[in-house]
Amino acid sequence: MAEILKEKLKIGPASNVEYPISVSYCGNCTMPIEYCEFWPSPEYEKCKKWLEKNLPNEFAKLDVKGESSEPAAGEEEEKKRQKRGGKGMIKANKKKDDADKDRKVCLSRAPRGKKKSVTVVTGLATFSVDLKVAAKFFGTKFACGSSVTGDDEIVIQGDVKDDLFDLIPEKWPEIAEDFIEDLGDSKRS
Repeated sequence: MAEILKEKLKIGPASNVEYPISVSYCGNCTMPIEYCEFWPSPEYEKCKKWLEKNLPNEFAKLDVKGESSEPAAGEEEEKKRQKRGGKGMIKANKKKDDADKDRKVCLSRAPRGKKKSVTVVTGLATFSVDLKVAAKFFGTKFACGSSVTGDDEIVIQGDVKDDLFDLIPEKWPEIAEDFIEDLGDSKRS
């Protein structure tokens, strides 16, 4: 047992390796061939094609390891589903019919601390209003902080709910006063 351990921990050249060591690099991703598989899937397919064309011996070694060019049914579904966050999390867009039914702008006031409050505006996105532009407009108009906090939510610092009833139809004529609803005081979620 001790002799095997000494052989593994031996410093210097290994007896079963031919020196100098030559490393083959992929012409597609410029990485060593054994690292190609860690690239994103479309790039790895390109690497495989390059390897098959230019280094068929190395490509044969890849197939010996058990990799097949066609993924199994379970593997294909596993590749489609992203496990963690990021750009893979696609939000479903509402259908146009649903958007026509629920087209209204809701205004509410939410407490912020003891004596301060914020005004929450929701529903502007259903009228195809750019929320960042609207938040910037509200911030400059009321000389306060304003930010987009959700998919369809703008938070304006201060109680400016009453002024918004006149300002929104003036700035965006497609939003009539009938589409604006006052929810009163509410807690933010």
